[in-house]
Amino acid sequence: MIRKLFSVLLFTVALFGADCPLDVNQTQNELLKESIVKIFTVAKSPDFTRPWNSSMYRVTGSGTVISGNRILTNAHVVANHTFIEVRRYGETKRYEAKVLSVSHQADLALITVKDKSFFKGIKPLTLGKLPKIEQKIAVFGYPTGGNTLSITQGIVSRIEHHRYVHSNEKFLAIQVDAAINPGNSGGPAISDGKIVGVVMQNMSRAHSIGYLVPTMIIEHFLKDIADGKYDGFPHTGLTIEKLENPTLRTFYHLDDNVTGELVVDWVYNSTAKDVFKKGDIITAIDGHKIENDGTVEFRYHEYTSMKYYVDLHQLGESVTFDIIRDGKAQKVSLPLTHRVDDMLLVKTMRYDTMPTYFIYGGYVFTKLTSNLLVQYGGGVLELRYLSTQYPTQKRKEVVILLKVLASSLSVGNYGIRRWVIEKVNGETFPDFKTFYQKIMNAKGKITLLEDKEGIKLAIDNAKAKEIGKELLKRYAIARWKSDDL
Repeated sequence: MIRKLFSVLLFTVALFGADCPLDVNQTQNELLKESIVKIFTVAKSPDFTRPWNSSMYRVTGSGTVISGNRILTNAHVVANHTFIEVRRYGETKRYEAKVLSVSHQADLALITVKDKSFFKGIKPLTLGKLPKIEQKIAVFGYPTGGNTLSITQGIVSRIEHHRYVHSNEKFLAIQVDAAINPGNSGGPAISDGKIVGVVMQNMSRAHSIGYLVPTMIIEHFLKDIADGKYDGFPHTGLTIEKLENPTLRTFYHLDDNVTGELVVDWVYNSTAKDVFKKGDIITAIDGHKIENDGTVEFRYHEYTSMKYYVDLHQLGESVTFDIIRDGKAQKVSLPLTHRVDDMLLVKTMRYDTMPTYFIYGGYVFTKLTSNLLVQYGGGVLELRYLSTQYPTQKRKEVVILLKVLASSLSVGNYGIRRWVIEKVNGETFPDFKTFYQKIMNAKGKITLLEDKEGIKLAIDNAKAKEIGKELLKRYAIARWKSDDL
């Protein structure tokens, strides 16, 4: 499915009071501008279809100075970075910067400048509250088309859960009609002198629809990393079903006064298995009523996913549910011990790391990742189906034969690509590292790989090891396996 949202890599935004025009209170205006910086990133782009390879690219973005000599920006502005510089408003000198913390989940990052004199004279900006619908905002940043600071104005048009392109996860997002362009990413949206959101992405083929990371998500990130370690946003691990269908409601003997969602299942490693039973009706979360469409009211007449109240919690905390079980109302408490990546067979987008792979006798093996699926684009339906599945105790990752390098050993198999492997020498395996170890430790003359339909591929172990160095030289590949193996 073609992505309609694209990350914006160059933008910042600042907002004044609704009744205060930009030419009033020039002193405040200049102080706000001093807090907005331009970010220059040189990054490495891994090639997941040729996992030993990568290329370099440059991006620019925006950021805001906050407390502690820190600069708040987007994760996608500094993702896969090799070198980062920042420049102050009204200056030409660039200063070398480094990353302090990153949340690729929420597309947020904190960086700082090694030369602390950079921050002299800058008043850090603070976070404000979640803005109201139709509230005016100003967006400050450095979008494409020039080098100087740009300011655009708009209003908040919608607040609800939306998919963050960088991670492909859903979190609360603020929709605005202010102009957002490449280069604005990471910049602040400001109202009454405070940050109410960080510019994140816009919608292609739409007029003036952009999205901000709201302050509740930013505050979660800052609280999370206060101990020096990023844990992430928790996930319940539950599979739930809406209760809008009247026939389904009749089956579960629900009257019109009962709203909520039906517990269908849970991921094998979720704490939900010890708390819920299949068929439980969840009616409230942390005391907030859940509607039949799975939404909750977070402000008067404003609804979004019930995930809103899960996202308010840190990993390791617990969330409380009101449920109906066997016709009786009760409360249960669910410990939040896992992130969404712990609950997926194919993990969310990976950054700041190279792909995992190894080459054996010309056969290139890797694990199925969201990054690989993005590079493939459309098609590859079997692989896309696997990306919707949950892991099990016996299968926690998907291993594929990515491609075959032509050699005397792989004759007849050159056309095999993206082949999902289920067994090694008749045995299943839970993850890629176990698969790698089974191949490397194989004792017999031939290793047999097998897919779910029983189709087999045979590899001569002695010959695979014999021709390894020759193949690397022939195809100009530096290493036969990734650093993490």
